[in-house]
Amino acid sequence: MLKLIGIDASRALRRQRTGTENYSWQLIRHLLALGGSHRFRLYCPQSPPAGLFDLSDQPLSAEVGASHAEVRVIPWPRLWTHLRLSWEVTRHPPDVLFVPSHVLPLLHPRRSVVTVHDLGFRIFPEAHKPLDRAYLDWSTRFNARSARRVLVDSQATRDDLIRFTGVRADKISVVYLGRDESLAPVDDPQRLAEVQRRLGISQPGQDLAAYILYVGTLQPRKNLVRLVEAFAAVRQQHPAILLVLAGRRGWLAEPIFQRVAALGLQDAVRFPGYVADADLPALLSGARCFAFPSLYEGFGFPVLEAQACGAPVLAASTSSLPEVAGHGALLVHPLDPDAIAAGLLRLVGEPALRAELAAAGFANLPRFSWQRCAAETLAALETI
Repeated sequence: MLKLIGIDASRALRRQRTGTENYSWQLIRHLLALGGSHRFRLYCPQSPPAGLFDLSDQPLSAEVGASHAEVRVIPWPRLWTHLRLSWEVTRHPPDVLFVPSHVLPLLHPRRSVVTVHDLGFRIFPEAHKPLDRAYLDWSTRFNARSARRVLVDSQATRDDLIRFTGVRADKISVVYLGRDESLAPVDDPQRLAEVQRRLGISQPGQDLAAYILYVGTLQPRKNLVRLVEAFAAVRQQHPAILLVLAGRRGWLAEPIFQRVAALGLQDAVRFPGYVADADLPALLSGARCFAFPSLYEGFGFPVLEAQACGAPVLAASTSSLPEVAGHGALLVHPLDPDAIAAGLLRLVGEPALRAELAAAGFANLPRFSWQRCAAETLAALETI
């Protein structure tokens, strides 16, 4: 029987997408590509760019019934989810409402599904603003209590959700996220050099730089102050190595810059800012290693991106990162700067270990695809 699945597509509209926004965008595109016996209605606060959700040559229709998918644009200045989306799904309810990257609206259909990406605010509360932490705690409990089914990105997040909210285990589905299958190693020296120069990692006329790379938002949860401290120890033995912290500034990013200055590393640490998708493969491919000692991750997209480009990975031994990285990462405890430094020294100084981890990273990638993520998500929606 034909069913109408409504999806909150608001987070997928952001131009500079980070983890949860990228999840929403990729998952919606692949759900629509599945087709099948369902119709989809995408709720958006503004008109999406042309072709944003297309995965083929078939554009989405704006008219109900003209395609298996439609875009419903419902503008609203404030509290879009709890006011405007609530009103929309109350007046014109879908058979199932799916919220992939936020919170269920206060008024929602009885058959609703939501994805909870992580509970880092409970594990490391000091890494969040007090008001943000309070809202995250309320919204996570509201999601867990109100949704008919809850999707999570990893077994680690499933365990945390049960631990902190008391939600029943049989209400949760673990659905691994996908990866960008267009990412691949870049071995063209000219392309590597061009990206390094444009991002301020190397200077014109210089050889390719040797650098340790981090990619992600600059914020406390990413544990970058300890990474900088560990890098200072590496720099003593490898004075030519650089540390590249790529990503836009998040909240409370200033202590990172202060620690760099206090350790006298201003000339050794680069901050290129947000990196465009077109430059990411070359940036990852040129790295001596990729460092991701995050305090907590619900999944960890950057690990898979690094593995796809052949970068050996150092990652935290906690939360979901061992689960996602498989055998393709050197794991260290994120609260121990000495352990992080020891791991980085091994990766910088041992070519055989780098090659071993790069090969294991490639072998890990087939476990993750957006096609599989969409199929398992659709199966979870169909269960209710």
